[in-house]
Amino acid sequence: MSSDSPIGVFDSGVGGLSVLSALQAELPGERFVYFSDAAHAPYGERGDAFVIERTLGIARQLVEEHHIKALVVACNTATAAGIGLLRSAYPGLPIVGVEPALKPAAAATRTGHVGVLATRGTLASGKFKALHDSLKTDSVRFSLMPCDGLAGAIERLDEAAIQSLAARYVGDIGRFGHQLQEIDTLVLGCTHYPFIAADLQRLAGAQVRLIETGQPVAQQTRRLLAAKGQLAGNGSAGSLQLLTSGNASALDAAAARWLPSAEAAALR
Repeated sequence: MSSDSPIGVFDSGVGGLSVLSALQAELPGERFVYFSDAAHAPYGERGDAFVIERTLGIARQLVEEHHIKALVVACNTATAAGIGLLRSAYPGLPIVGVEPALKPAAAATRTGHVGVLATRGTLASGKFKALHDSLKTDSVRFSLMPCDGLAGAIERLDEAAIQSLAARYVGDIGRFGHQLQEIDTLVLGCTHYPFIAADLQRLAGAQVRLIETGQPVAQQTRRLLAAKGQLAGNGSAGSLQLLTSGNASALDAAAARWLPSAEAAALR
């Protein structure tokens, strides 16, 4: 691949736009191809076999049709289910996945209690369990909350459902505060959730720290491309191509709302 080739990014829907936003900020001169698998969203409520099939199929399309130089799996569920298979299938391709930011949350907490909001598929995965078990100690514990329906509500821009579900899950996860064993750190373990960070902050309280994964993913993507000498040249103009298995106008609207540059949403 040449340094002018695009970076592929995909998610089950629009949630990965939160990661794409961080990528564009970190790598403004790069070309991006974003694929939203909205016809099959959300992945978090699907079985592993289905998610793996879609993950491999989308990667194949991005590699064969768009000749990508790197792939960012901007979906916690797809990362957990399929990133090992992707790396086996494309050993020469830099591949970056996302995972709930338990490690930085464990380092950040001062009360010893971290809350994790994620999809049921992510929380049930072996990859997540291994990460969770490696960090769970006598001094740090995690309260895990499967947020059924929340990613779908964000996908649909259903404000009433977003508010109702967010209030339920934040209310159910535990007590927030700065006292010992109160939750002082909240992990946003799905790429959709940063879009409602203001709502989650209001519900949890201003004293609670929210942690998500977009910036670390962008930084790792830069490191991998730099190591291969494939960063876009100085002065390169960044671009974005949007693809979806679902409704194109819905993806355009989401990109216009949530990406820093509304003009980027018009590129197809």
